[in-house]
Amino acid sequence: MNLIIKKDIHLENPETRSFLADAYYIDTKEKQPLIIFVHGYKGYKDWGAWSLMAEKWAKAGFFFVKFNFSHNGTTVDEPHNFADLEAFGKNNYSKELSDLGVVIDHFTKDSHVDDQRIVLIGHSRGGGLSIIKAYEDERINGLITLASVDTLDRFPKGEAFENWKEKGVYYALNGRTKQQMPHYYQFYEDYEHNIHRFDVERAAEMAKVHMLIIHGTEDEAVDAKQAEHLHILHPNSELFLVENANHTFGGREPWTETTLPQDLNTVTEKSIDFILDKMK
Repeated sequence: MNLIIKKDIHLENPETRSFLADAYYIDTKEKQPLIIFVHGYKGYKDWGAWSLMAEKWAKAGFFFVKFNFSHNGTTVDEPHNFADLEAFGKNNYSKELSDLGVVIDHFTKDSHVDDQRIVLIGHSRGGGLSIIKAYEDERINGLITLASVDTLDRFPKGEAFENWKEKGVYYALNGRTKQQMPHYYQFYEDYEHNIHRFDVERAAEMAKVHMLIIHGTEDEAVDAKQAEHLHILHPNSELFLVENANHTFGGREPWTETTLPQDLNTVTEKSIDFILDKMK
């Protein structure tokens, strides 16, 4: 079994800017389902144990892709660091959905990929975006959410919102890097302008996909009730709660061990079994 790993593939998006993706797959003549991992807020493709998760998916017979959003704060030269906070501040949901579309278009053309079997895996905010994309793009027939939000309306409220509107920027502390990460007011304006498109609840109800909703019961960032809400909204979904698991299912940055965290391993095995069952 020859595992192929292609790192830092350059993708071009004329609507945003260039960004990087990784592909993991077994070198075989048989076409493989395409799995695309969508990272969340303050995330990136090489964070924590995501690479080990990618290898596990590939060894199970899938063509696994992970990527950096063009405006997640990393650059093509520094994909592991938030080296461009100006780009981070100019990020918005429209840009992220555009980038995800580029990723889908690019990898469905790969000769190893079965373009009739496409699955999105979204973590945290990436889960909400994946739900919207699964509704919008009929090519997608499988969806797995990991600690997903059930709304993209996660902006400051009250006085904090008024201050943001007045000053044009607010800053969020990155607890790991200690960077003050900017959010320009255009982020909210983009959301408000596309509020119906960015309705995660409606997309969850309408998406015609097999859906697996995974959440940790001790998630410190997104309450598990949001997973239960998504499960109610989508009639063709399965809810899988991981007892005592946190928001990243035991992962952290950096992850120096050679094996997956126990909870993330459980999540990955459950996800693989779900897709194998649904895409026989």
